Amino acid sequence: MISKNMAEAVLEKALCEGADFSELYIEDTESNSIEMTDGTVKDAVSSRRHGAGIRVFSGTKSAYAYTANTSEKALLETAKAAAAALECAGNTSTALFEVKTYGAAPELAMGDIDNEARIAVMKKANSAARSYSDDVKQTVIRLMETDQRVMICNSEGVWAEDRRPRIRLAVQAIASGENGTQTGSDSPGFSMGFEVFRDKIDPESCGKEAARVAVTMLHAPECPAGYLPVIIDGGFGGVIFHEACGHSLEATSVSKGNSEFCGKLGQKIAADCVSAVDDGTIAGEWGSIGCDDEGTPSQRNLLIENGILKGYMIDKLGGRRMGMAPTGSSRRQGYSFAPTSRMTNTFILPGNDNAEEMIRSTAEGLYAKKMGGGSVNPLTGEFNFAVAEGYWIRNGEILTPVRGATLVGKGSEVLLHIDRVADKMWMAQGVCGSASGQVPTNVGQPRIRVSEITIGGKGGAL
Repeated sequence: MISKNMAEAVLEKALCEGADFSELYIEDTESNSIEMTDGTVKDAVSSRRHGAGIRVFSGTKSAYAYTANTSEKALLETAKAAAAALECAGNTSTALFEVKTYGAAPELAMGDIDNEARIAVMKKANSAARSYSDDVKQTVIRLMETDQRVMICNSEGVWAEDRRPRIRLAVQAIASGENGTQTGSDSPGFSMGFEVFRDKIDPESCGKEAARVAVTMLHAPECPAGYLPVIIDGGFGGVIFHEACGHSLEATSVSKGNSEFCGKLGQKIAADCVSAVDDGTIAGEWGSIGCDDEGTPSQRNLLIENGILKGYMIDKLGGRRMGMAPTGSSRRQGYSFAPTSRMTNTFILPGNDNAEEMIRSTAEGLYAKKMGGGSVNPLTGEFNFAVAEGYWIRNGEILTPVRGATLVGKGSEVLLHIDRVADKMWMAQGVCGSASGQVPTNVGQPRIRVSEITIGGKGGAL
């Protein structure tokens, strides 16, 4: 993307006002997106994003500037602008580069596939969803692909290049009837090329799953409210840990004192049965990266072990504030964003409990099979999440599906109230928004049981 001589000149220019660290990030990303409604293609967009960002540090102060022009003149001007934003005194030399390359071309790259093949996949998902039930009145299918190439170099001698292909199929089914309208969805994605539809994703299964959820919830009564046990399934059930706990373990919050977990390393913050990691190294997974957006190799970070807080997710600037080393956790949406600490594939590790026994041993409560969206305050950990697919449990058996359930609580309290963790973990895909933009992340966990949590609902006794 750029010669070493040019990179060296840009980094030295960024240090010209006395910064003690400079960094150059160059990105080239191709994207393709197709949307189909009720079997008809409504939108198809291809785009390319190319540009560079330059960052400088002086101690724990930082400045960032970016440009869509990666010519030598434009990069030098951008470096000068970043340097001028800091008033400091430091050194003005760069280290010799040690080049490291990560990632690889997918088997079936985005440019190797025509839209006819993409539309054929989408039609399979659409037909499966529409044929599931007459209650399904509308379908929306999206196929999204990106192929991102990044290069990061800095004044400490880092030179890292990574290639990150990603693909995702999102199926939405809308069911309508006398009870109103309900929506079901299924949106698997991986860090792969189009071979994903041979090896990982069955579009017909996605269509059926989206329709199944929509139709099931359409005919379900309203969920009762209460303070009761809740069993939360794996996959996207991990969104509660991601939102209510994961963000509070990022240096973005911790380094500024804005986390409920500040200063708690080595302390008990969860039940003994809870261990959790963030792992960006898992091949082919949606949130995986070869190196982070500061050029630090991705790694498996142990966050919680048997209830004890073991680590945070740390970027370079956060690490300076905390006096701790980076953990390969720095990410950004693109060159127009300065990076900060973010999650990759974050999940609770498998335990030793039987998934079915959790239900059999629950006298009354909610089984949250699929979680929906929600909100959280990272400072306090307080959250409110919708349950996309829920079932009421009574006397150890599933009584009926219920709709309109919400889970309300505090992340630190939920961690301590987990009393069962099943022996099989799986993940689901999402896009996480934070200070450095939108990035792809996996959430996950085994089926877990929270011994008591507030269930919000509108229904009466079942």
